Amino acid sequence: MRHRFRRVRSTGITALAVLGALLAVLPGPATAAGQPRADRLQRDADALRDAGVTGVAVRLRTPDGVRTVTSGTGDLATGRPVPREGYLRIGSTTKSFVATVVLQLVGEGSLRLDDTVERWLPGTVAGHGNDGRAVTVRQLLGHTSGLPDYVTDVAPRDHRAFEAQRHRRYSPEQLVALAMKHRPVFRPGTRHGYSNTNYLLAGMIVRAVTGHTWQHEVGQRILRPLGLEDTRAPEGHPYFPHPHATEYQQFTPGGPYADTTAPYLPFDTGADGAMISKAADLDRFFTALNTGRLLKPAEQAEMRRTVAVPDGPGEAPGERAGLGLFSVPLSCGGTYWGHSGSGIGYVVQPAATPDGRRSVTVSLHSRPADQDTGVRQLRALHNLIDHALCGISR
Repeated sequence: MRHRFRRVRSTGITALAVLGALLAVLPGPATAAGQPRADRLQRDADALRDAGVTGVAVRLRTPDGVRTVTSGTGDLATGRPVPREGYLRIGSTTKSFVATVVLQLVGEGSLRLDDTVERWLPGTVAGHGNDGRAVTVRQLLGHTSGLPDYVTDVAPRDHRAFEAQRHRRYSPEQLVALAMKHRPVFRPGTRHGYSNTNYLLAGMIVRAVTGHTWQHEVGQRILRPLGLEDTRAPEGHPYFPHPHATEYQQFTPGGPYADTTAPYLPFDTGADGAMISKAADLDRFFTALNTGRLLKPAEQAEMRRTVAVPDGPGEAPGERAGLGLFSVPLSCGGTYWGHSGSGIGYVVQPAATPDGRRSVTVSLHSRPADQDTGVRQLRALHNLIDHALCGISR
């Protein structure tokens, strides 16, 4: 998993780039003398809490059933526990839903992966060396377009800016226009480089092809058929239903932690990261996706055709990028597939084995500003997922 702001990947704002130290002195759950030590899943959740995450929730499904564990607190002011089945902002995990819709349209013959952006959105990608005639739909979905990321233009630099800017609405066209003020990061198709602009454009292409918003198509093609009643693709204000944990963001190293549970509209309304869900629904979606229930074989193969992802601090070694999915090797052999999501004050990581037999969703309800501690948190997150999917219990 990378550290960009809409995923767990590097953002253009250093203070929000990676997870970091946060309230590492929070006490762990009391254990009576002589009771057995907590099992691996609980210990791995506690390790994230001890690394500074305010609240952690984990849902693991295996052939033996479903387990949920939590650690830390769901709200620092009241001390209430982390909800075991709470609602989650899923950030860039939204991209997996949008990519699935685009690939369904490909399978129906409504568009092609090798269509150019210019074919569907004439004049939208232009200026400062950006050229929609040279960028394909495939490159958007796989982050090989080289297009600049709009996030650096709208991310808040501090809590005051968060509060001042969080109600400001941008259309996808406006956000893409901000990105077009910057030069491309690399020539299209030459390497991988994560950019949220890619999925704003993908959502716009869905509308150009179908005449409907990406939210409508996700609802009709995925949410309704799978019965994902706790998943929302909001077209208006992205209200956060109860129950949910409070989210906290540290904007500067050593600074205070701010409650950032309220939506930040420049980030929380687009096809790159607007959706809200629960862990059980994410499990159902990724299991259906991995086992071929949502895509025809040809499009499933395209989604899993991967390219190498550049290494970075705290990365999972060997990660590769497909179209709206990422694969990560497991220590026990094989890989898992998923797509992390992150925003101001939260991280979500769903992961599932290709056969659909095991899946895990981990939610972290704080993000700090210190990079070194952030890397430690990412490593603890990698460890939890690897242990859970490999069945490591000791």
